[in-house]
Amino acid sequence: MSLYKEYMLQRQNYFGFPFAADDIIFDTELVSKVIYDLKGGKAPDLAGLTAEHLQRAHPVLPVILSKLFQSIVMVKHVPVWFGHRYIVPLPKSKDYVSKPLSCEDFRGIAISPVIAKVFEYCFLQ
Repeated sequence: MSLYKEYMLQRQNYFGFPFAADDIIFDTELVSKVIYDLKGGKAPDLAGLTAEHLQRAHPVLPVILSKLFQSIVMVKHVPVWFGHRYIVPLPKSKDYVSKPLSCEDFRGIAISPVIAKVFEYCFLQ
């Protein structure tokens, strides 16, 4: 069997990435809805931004973010700062006052950039 025929046979069963970049549309309404649905009262990210900042921002912000997100998908490159997080240790037990603590007595939560969360929620929808 020739190499070309073998390639064509294998290609018939190949699905690849389930959607193209043209199929994903981050419109302003989607970004606005995701920003509105963010839970408040969370810790700020490394830039000092919280969900409340985005919810109370100028109405042009969802337009700008939708263009940013569309550019990210079109270029197929996520900004490096979307991955910057910091970890906050939280005690697991309630009796942390009465006993000496070790590393096993804490759990960590990672604080992610709020704009990266908006992108993630938009992408999932």
